[in-house]
Amino acid sequence: MVQTKREIERKYEAASGAEVPDLTGVSGIADVVARGVAELDAVYYDTAELRLVADGITLRRRTGGGDEGWHLKFPVSAGIRDEIREPLADTLPRTLSGLVRSRTRGTGVVPVVRLVSKRDVRHLVDDQGELLAELSVDSVRAERVTSDGGTAAWTEIEVELADDADPMLLDAVEKRLRKAGITPSPATSKLARALAETAPKPKKTPGRKRAHPTAGDHVLTYIRHQTEAIVALDPAVRRDLPDSVHQMRVATRRLRSALRTYGKILDRGVTDPVGDELKWLAAELGIDRDQEVLDARLCARLDGLSRTLILGPVRSRLGIWSVARRGGSRRRTVGVLDGTRYLALLDSLDALLAAPPLLPAASSAPERALPRAVLKEYERLATRVGHALELPPGEDRDLAMHDARKAAKRARYAAEAAGPALGKPAKRFARRMKALQTLLGDHQDSVVARDALRTLAVQAHAAGEPGFTWGLLYGREEATAAAGERELPGVWERASRPRVRSALER
Repeated sequence: MVQTKREIERKYEAASGAEVPDLTGVSGIADVVARGVAELDAVYYDTAELRLVADGITLRRRTGGGDEGWHLKFPVSAGIRDEIREPLADTLPRTLSGLVRSRTRGTGVVPVVRLVSKRDVRHLVDDQGELLAELSVDSVRAERVTSDGGTAAWTEIEVELADDADPMLLDAVEKRLRKAGITPSPATSKLARALAETAPKPKKTPGRKRAHPTAGDHVLTYIRHQTEAIVALDPAVRRDLPDSVHQMRVATRRLRSALRTYGKILDRGVTDPVGDELKWLAAELGIDRDQEVLDARLCARLDGLSRTLILGPVRSRLGIWSVARRGGSRRRTVGVLDGTRYLALLDSLDALLAAPPLLPAASSAPERALPRAVLKEYERLATRVGHALELPPGEDRDLAMHDARKAAKRARYAAEAAGPALGKPAKRFARRMKALQTLLGDHQDSVVARDALRTLAVQAHAAGEPGFTWGLLYGREEATAAAGERELPGVWERASRPRVRSALER
C-alpha cells in the first residue's frame, strides 16, 4: 500500500570525538529515550545520467528498520521532502515507476550507490511521553555500484520532526548541537554525499572565457526553464497535488509561445512540430484544468447566494455533475502522461536544447532582437482587441474577446521571456498584459459558466426540479460578462499607452 509522509529534518556533521549533548529541557523536551540500534542496507537507484539526483530526488530500496521498503523522496523546500513509500519488493513498484517516468523516460533506473548504516535511534519526547522528534546517529559506509567508483565512510546526525510538532523545535535543538561543536551538514542527503565522495576524479579541462549573453542565449534559457518545469510537475500531476495541472499547462503554453514568438531566433521549420505537440499536451491538460476552474467558479457563485434563493437539490446536482466530469478527465490526464507520445515530446525538447536550431539573429544583442519579437505580439493583440471593440454584444464579440485573450497571454509570455535581458520595461509591459488577460479571461470564464449552467438547468428541469437558482446564476454570469465588456476600453487604453511601447523600443 502506498504511503506518503511529509519529512521535515536536518542533518549534521558528527566530527570525530563530538558527542550528542543532553537535550532535555530544550523547547519542551522532557526526556531522551533510547530506541536501540538498527542495521540499514539501502540501494539507491537512478538513471545512468543521474537525472533524479540532479533534481534533488532520491529513490531507494532499503531493508532493516521499521520502515523497510521502497522510498521515493521529492524536495519541497530546504529540509522538507515528501516521502512516498511502497512495501518491500524485488522490483521497482509500478506506482513509483510512474512518478519518475518524466525523468527516466524509456531507460529505466539502475543501482548507483549502496549505503550500509548503523543507526542509533533516540526519541525526543515531552512530559506526556508524546514524540516531538527523532534523533539518530548514523555510521554510514557508502559504495558506488560502478566499476570506476570508490567507497566512503562518515558519521552524521539526523533530527526529524514528528508529525504535527512545532518546527521551531528544530531551531532550538540546532542551537544546542552547535554549542557542542556539531554543525549542519553541507550535503542535502546521504545519497548526494555518497555520490560526491565516491565519484571518479574528474578530468581537468581548460576554462573558457564567457562572452556576453546573446539573444539566443536568453531565449534558450527561458525554454530550458519551462521544459524543466514540465518535467518537475509531472509527478505532482500524477499525485493530484493542488494547482499542479494548472502549473504544468502554463509551462507548456509558455514554452509553445516562446517557440512561436522567437521564430527569428530559432528556426520554426524545426520548432513548429515541437510546438504542435505542446499544443496537444496543453489541450489534454486543459480537460482537467478547465473543469477544475469551472467547478470553483460555480461553487463560489452558489456560496454567494442566500439560502432563500437556493431552491431544490442544487448543491447535490452540481456535485454529481462535477464528480462525473472530473473523474473521467483525471483518468485521461494520467493516461496521457503514461503514453509514448508525451515521452517522445520530452525527448524532442531535450534534443532541441542539445542542438538548438539557431538562426543568424540569435547571435545579436538581446536589446535589439527581443523587443522586436515582443512588439510583434503586441501588434497582433492590438488588432484583435480593436476587432472585439467594434462588435456589438453577442456570440461574435465573445469569440473575438477570447481571441484577444489568447493574444494578450502570448504578448505577456513574450515579455516575461525577455524580462531578464530587458529589465523593468519588459516587466512593466508584462504586468499590463496580465491585467488585460485577467479581464478577458474572466469574461471567457463567464461564457463557459453560462453554457454549463444552461446544461444543469435542462437536467434539473427534466428531473422535475426547480430551475430558479440555475436561472439566477446564469443572469449573474451575464451581468459579469457585460461589466467586463464595459471595462475593456479603459483597461486596453492603459495597456496600450505609447510609453509602454517606447520603453521597449529604447
